[in-house]
Amino acid sequence: MKKEKFIIDGMTCSACASAVENCVRKIDGVNKVVVNLLKNTMEVEFDDNLSVETIIDRVVKTGYGARLYSKNYSSDITTKKVDVSLKKDIEMLTISIIFTVVLMYFSMGHMIGLPVGILAENHLMMAFTQFILVLPVVFVNFGYFTRGFKALFRGKPNMDTLIAIGALASLLYGILAIYMISYGMGVGDKGMVSHYASNLYFETSAMILTLITLGKTLEKRAKKKTSEAIEKLMKLIPDTANVIRDGVEIVVKYDDIRLGDIFIVRAGEVIAVDGKIVEGECSINESAITGESIPVERTIGEDVIGATMVTSGYIKIEATKIGEDTTLSKIIALVDEASSTKAPIARIADKISGIFVPIVLALS
Repeated sequence: MKKEKFIIDGMTCSACASAVENCVRKIDGVNKVVVNLLKNTMEVEFDDNLSVETIIDRVVKTGYGARLYSKNYSSDITTKKVDVSLKKDIEMLTISIIFTVVLMYFSMGHMIGLPVGILAENHLMMAFTQFILVLPVVFVNFGYFTRGFKALFRGKPNMDTLIAIGALASLLYGILAIYMISYGMGVGDKGMVSHYASNLYFETSAMILTLITLGKTLEKRAKKKTSEAIEKLMKLIPDTANVIRDGVEIVVKYDDIRLGDIFIVRAGEVIAVDGKIVEGECSINESAITGESIPVERTIGEDVIGATMVTSGYIKIEATKIGEDTTLSKIIALVDEASSTKAPIARIADKISGIFVPIVLALS
């Protein structure tokens, strides 16, 4: 039995996560699949005779990107990457809110007595004004349309599909209304002009896109907090260690430390990995791991924890746990697992979302 973690690109909603989860679960040899939409990850337990490439190919055929999760967490999910994405979403949200508020003023303001000038008397000018105001909102949020209709054409409609169809329907009906208002004015049919002038839905299209973008921005903020928590733990690990090999003290990278290596830690330095003191004594600040604010005394034969700092003394340590077996690595794994594990109600929501989109489209 093998267990691997993957990075999934292109997921935007629970329906996407459900589609990925279902397609992988149908592969012969797959025993368990857990997709985390917040972090765009997927954990899979599968038989030894099943290859990773088979799983990746199945996800790609479903319409999403997939690659193996790097052992170095920060190489795949970093605060910097999330910051860039969040900044873009905030810019989109700002533009959407500005134009949507102005659009709502012209479309709804006259209903509560707000002045709209000559537009109140000229229905065609009012319609064109609203059309012009909705265009920037549609432009900055055009990704919903491309993703939504791609998913629809693949036969895997998702939440983006609903957003795209809803916003586009409102937009197209508004354009139709402009033509009908123009035609009504041309033939002198005031009833037709009045009917279509009161049935412009440009603000509906803008509001749908703006509210969804607001939700996506809040989601990105949550993702940023998750990545920041992991990165803070990762930063506790020193980059190098002073290891004794062949009787000579050399500096090696953290990943090059081997089980049984003897390494030296002096006052002010951080212990690289878990181990046992074989020479010397010291005071160690273990607050980063245990929360204990007062340094503890350690001497020959006692165990020490990686990522803790020696405040005084000089010790030689034999590495007893390295890599993913260290205390800090297990803490990071637990934090990561906690954010990936779904509550029973969340699993039910994912199942519902898998059939929600097709049902809504059918009813529409």
